[in-house]
Amino acid sequence: MIITSPAKMEQLGRQLGAELKGGEIIELVGDIGAGKTTLTRGLAQGLGIKDNITSPSFTINCNYRGRNGLTLHHYDFYRLSDAGIIADELAETIHDHHAITVIEWGDSIKSVLPAEHITIKINHRADQGREVEITKVIDRAEA
Repeated sequence: MIITSPAKMEQLGRQLGAELKGGEIIELVGDIGAGKTTLTRGLAQGLGIKDNITSPSFTINCNYRGRNGLTLHHYDFYRLSDAGIIADELAETIHDHHAITVIEWGDSIKSVLPAEHITIKINHRADQGREVEITKVIDRAEA
């Protein structure tokens, strides 16, 4: 799908967030400035979160309380070449059925990422818009 503005990216996030039930792991893939945090801001709104959502590039992880006891865990591994101890924390988070886990720049934690997750790829377009591709990756062993 083509997204033409940050407001539309946030709207897409709100729509997705409203559908989340807990236990979802979402990997966001895209270059700097692609709209990953903007999409996450919309996801948070869809989860009923009123907090100001910013990129956790320096803090690595931010947690927010949403509707029905759900928690949004927003990770940004941009500055890490090796997730180290954060990978242990992430491993606990992704098994929490009351959590939605959003991961930006997840290359350093691929070994921790479960086989079943949602990947959202955001690519810059020449017309300043974004192309968004949403894929649910399932564990073929269980399919």
